[in-house]
Order: sequence, then C-alpha cells, then structure tokens
Amino acid sequence: MLPYEDLPEFPTASPWCQRWRTGQHSWRHVRDGGFDARLYQVDAIREDEPGKEFVLAHHYSRSYPAVKVQFGLYNISGGARRLSGVAVFGVPVSKAVLTNPLPELQPYTESLECSRFVLLEECPGNTESWFLARCFDALLADGVRGVVSFADPVPRRTASGVLVMPGHVGTIYAATNALYTGRATARTVKLLPDGTVFHARTAQKIRRREQGHEYAVAQLRVLGAPRPQPGCDPAVWLREALTSVGARNVRHRGAHRYVFRLGRTRREREEIRVEVPVLRSYPKQPDPEPMVR
Repeated sequence: MLPYEDLPEFPTASPWCQRWRTGQHSWRHVRDGGFDARLYQVDAIREDEPGKEFVLAHHYSRSYPAVKVQFGLYNISGGARRLSGVAVFGVPVSKAVLTNPLPELQPYTESLECSRFVLLEECPGNTESWFLARCFDALLADGVRGVVSFADPVPRRTASGVLVMPGHVGTIYAATNALYTGRATARTVKLLPDGTVFHARTAQKIRRREQGHEYAVAQLRVLGAPRPQPGCDPAVWLREALTSVGARNVRHRGAHRYVFRLGRTRREREEIRVEVPVLRSYPKQPDPEPMVR
C-alpha cells in the first residue's frame, strides 16, 4: 500500500490568475489590466510550430494530451512574433467527459475538452479572457458547439515538500461566464516524487502492455524503478515500481467542472442542452468535510 496524503485545497474565491514559465507559477490580479489587443494575435498552431514543446516546457503537468486543435497567443510587439501562450483542445481520457454534460453534441467534433491553457508571466491582466474568446470564435467556425474544462484545486508537492502547483479554481472560466457544474468524480491520485501525477490511463497501458507502455515504464525508470525482467507480470512490476520510487496516494475530491456552450447568439447557446446540474453560483470555499477512504 502506498502512503496516503490529504492536502488542503486552494481557496476557490480568488481574484488571482496564474502565469507560468518553466513550470514555475506566478500571479496576475484580475483587476491589473494592461492588456492591449493590438499587440497580440491568435492563430491555430501549425505542425511545424513548437506548441507541444511550449506546453511541456511551461505547464506544471509536464505532459501533453491528445490534441484535436491548438491555438497560440502571439506577442507581435516590436515587429517580432513570440509565442506567449497556448490553448489545447482535444480528446479526454473518456468520451463520457464530453457526453455526460453535453449529450446532444457529437464528441470530438462538436464538443472538445480544453485540456491545457497556459500563458507566460509576461502576459498582462485580462489576457486570458481575450485569448479564450478568440479560441472559441475559431472553434465555432469549425462546428464546435461545446467545451468542457476542469480546474484542479489540489496542490502538488514533491516528496521533499517543494510546491510544484498551488492549485487553481477556474477564475478565468468564471470570468468568461462558463456554466459551473460542480465536481468531477472523487478519486485517489498517484503522485510521483517530482510532484507529477501518474495517471490511471498510464498505469493501464503498463498493465495491459498497450501502445505507449514503453514510455510509461521509462517515466518510472528515470525516477529509480527497477528494469522489468523478461516474462514478469507487468501489474506486479508496476506495483513494486511505484513503491520503490516513493509514489504517494493523494485523496482528491474531484476537480471543478465548467461547461461552455458556443453560439453566435444567446439563443443558439441556450439551445444546447446541458445534462449535468448547473449550479447557481461559482464555488466560494473548499469543501469543509474531508473525503472518506
């Protein structure tokens, strides 16, 4: 059995928005302002542009999801064109992530998950809402009518206690009038010593030796796990590997889920049925009761 941890969640009533560089976060107050749309452009990221490299370099997860389309925020001041932010819209780990809240939309074509949204610390206040609005305009033009996104309020720390990610609560989603639909499913998250999450889907690839399991094994080998021996049971190896590298179980009450309905008019947006309960107000404080194992 891996050791369990309970980590206090990030307060949900927050006027601060996060920025990132090389995995380190900083803050911009929503009232800071200073954004000038004349200095920025938003374009779909081409295959020859470093969207994936940008996310891997700066986002705290150090991972890159399955992508349908991604957009870049480009700073064009001074005549240069510098990538300052990336928004990734793609395929979640389960189709139900999209069909549960948006059952009438075709998943992966009419509905997508916003799986990464990362801006550098140089971006002034209010950049997020402008960037997100331009992304939604482009998605709508391609037939996308719904977007689901999650905000994870549970912090991430390394085994030595260094804060990797303080948690976030979707301040930008609330500011852009997303529908708040409560918590995703409570679960236990496996945290590696470097503070990154070892996802259940990654573990499944190792157990079943599915495509990509070599990369998943290498992730644990870098942290000191023993090399799998020929003929060994992959499930047994995984259990021993997680123990040997010092992985921890973290109790997670579920990320905050937000839903965007896209349309040219309010009527078009309201015609899209949302199946999950829509709560009247955004969350104001962490859940007071600890999750029971």
